[in-house]
Amino acid sequence: MERPASDDNSPTTMMALVYQGPGCRAWEKRTKPTILQETDAIVRITTTTICGTDLHILKGDVPTVTSGRILGHEGVGIVEQVGTNVLDFHKGDKVLISCITSCGRCSFCRKGMYSQCQTGGWILGNTIDGTQAEYVRIPYADTSLYALAPESDDEAMTMLSDIFPTGLECGVLNGQVKPGDIVAIVGAGPVGLAALLTAQLYSPAEIVMIDLDDNRLSIARSMGATTVMNSSDGKAVESVMAMTNSAGVDVAIEAVGIPATFNICQSIIAPGGHIANVGVHGKPVEFHLERLWSYNITLTTRLVDTVTTPMLLKIVKSGRLDAKRLVSHRFELSEIMKAYDTFENASKERALKVVLKNANASS
Repeated sequence: MERPASDDNSPTTMMALVYQGPGCRAWEKRTKPTILQETDAIVRITTTTICGTDLHILKGDVPTVTSGRILGHEGVGIVEQVGTNVLDFHKGDKVLISCITSCGRCSFCRKGMYSQCQTGGWILGNTIDGTQAEYVRIPYADTSLYALAPESDDEAMTMLSDIFPTGLECGVLNGQVKPGDIVAIVGAGPVGLAALLTAQLYSPAEIVMIDLDDNRLSIARSMGATTVMNSSDGKAVESVMAMTNSAGVDVAIEAVGIPATFNICQSIIAPGGHIANVGVHGKPVEFHLERLWSYNITLTTRLVDTVTTPMLLKIVKSGRLDAKRLVSHRFELSEIMKAYDTFENASKERALKVVLKNANASS
């Protein structure tokens, strides 16, 4: 079922970041993954990162993640081994790991809705072990990995595993951003900033960034936001309506995942506008249909499908999109506990994306 490894001295154990229940995580020794299906690949991680979703998991917001799971769903690495039915990748290939695993054959994959794949979807760091480790097993390797040039920048490519496809697909494309629009993005974290950068590809007239963190708002302005608003005074809705002469915005992108930020979006949307939910919600929100039923609005939800990854790879290669701008901190993979501490205190540490390099993964 697997192609013979060329090196019989490869390690049988590895280090990994393991979820041990709400509020608990550990950096510990685990068994190195092996080929389970003929379509699997084993990838040696060179670069990975921490996602806001990982923090939701640690808060207990994602019940599908059980104690003992290795977290992480983003990364770049080198193919170590492949199953006999893997045709497009070989030992030594440099690859981008998609946060979404796609069989490529089920009815949802045939619709391009890879996130809903009947035997895949978001499984890495969720229902199977993920990328915050020295090695990871990737099911359906041919349709879940992307070939990278050896000289490609690991940090930039890692940003294309999840946050840029998420910001673009769940925010910008679902919000149907078009030339001349007024767009509001609620949440200036990494995904919100990814939405900000990719929204500019569609030439909106204005982009308003709303957040509680002045540092992140300053970064948003430097990345192209035309207006920034600190919502800590509770007057974000009032301020947006004032700047739009009470009309509201054409597109409101929710990029946090809490009731307060969703409420801002539904309070500032213009008739005929689009509310694009991106945030991972762990609690119910109140949707004011009694007011919005006659507004002709569209509300969209989406788990990223990563259908835009090939396009984003081309845009980054062309230089039109600088994905590394979202990287604020760099650590060795062995320092991942410290990296989590930094990311969990993002405001204090002024953290956006933290990148983790595997010092043991020399190619």
